Amino acid sequence: MKLALIGATGMVGEVMLKVLQERNFPIDELLLVASEKSVGKEITFKGKTYKVIGLKEAVAARPNIALFSAGGNISLEWAPKFAEVGTTVIDNSSAWRMEPDKKLIVPEINANLLNKDDKIIANPNCSTIQLVMALAPLHKKYKMKRVVVSTYQSVSGTGLKAVQQMENEMAGIKGEMAYPYPIHKNALPHCDVFEDNGYTKEEMKLAREPQKILNDRTFSVTATAVRIPTAGGHSEAVNVQFENDFELSDIRKILHETPGIIVQDNPDTNTYPMPIYAHDKDDVFVGRIRRDETQPNTLNMWIVSDNLRKGAATNAVQIAEYLVNNKLV
Repeated sequence: MKLALIGATGMVGEVMLKVLQERNFPIDELLLVASEKSVGKEITFKGKTYKVIGLKEAVAARPNIALFSAGGNISLEWAPKFAEVGTTVIDNSSAWRMEPDKKLIVPEINANLLNKDDKIIANPNCSTIQLVMALAPLHKKYKMKRVVVSTYQSVSGTGLKAVQQMENEMAGIKGEMAYPYPIHKNALPHCDVFEDNGYTKEEMKLAREPQKILNDRTFSVTATAVRIPTAGGHSEAVNVQFENDFELSDIRKILHETPGIIVQDNPDTNTYPMPIYAHDKDDVFVGRIRRDETQPNTLNMWIVSDNLRKGAATNAVQIAEYLVNNKLV
């Protein structure tokens, strides 16, 4: 198994290496790839030191799998080049997600769609992954009609520059700005760029991606995405209207029995999901489960997950594991 990691020096790339090591992913040869300015840099993995190489050299090596986390433009240009030499690309950017001929995969939900011909596989948006993890089993049972989601997203979702901005502001240091405003002691209703309809790209990803993952356009999603001054972990307040009624005890049971979901829901003991406890974990945490009393068949819940792990790195590695275990690479 020859595996290439494109974007090895970035935030998600570093977490991917950590996840590959923790899950003991089978690697015979590891290629760590980054931009020209990082070529030659040394990275240690499992006690061995590797030199970062460039993209051309990585393509020439014909890896079995390439994990991409280097931004959409790099993916658009280089993923097809890897695919042409027989590499299966798992891409963490938004470049390929809504392409009709590319599959958008959350392994617990739809990995069974994958086959040997899939040479570019898209990893969904971080906020989408944790949302569909909780919604998929409930949709199966009660059939969703409409989802309203408001996100509270960590600065780590923007990248290292944003984390640095927050840390600088907390320390009273003037520095480079990732956002148009301060983020410390603030909340920005602005994740990604604004589109012509007044929604941000992030909000439109939340609207479109769940329909593709669940292969169902009979439900709709509307979103407001907000950046908050937390260092890691995304949170979501979710309101779901179903076609069929439910018992709260059944909702909790379904979620409790869903692999990858942990229910934390006991108001008596102040038990509910929080980013601080989701940090460095692969699970999606669900709590504040309650009926919306303003209309029938409607549920409120609170969903939290580590956006760099299940929201990005872990999901990509799980896709790679599925490919290996099912001899698709």
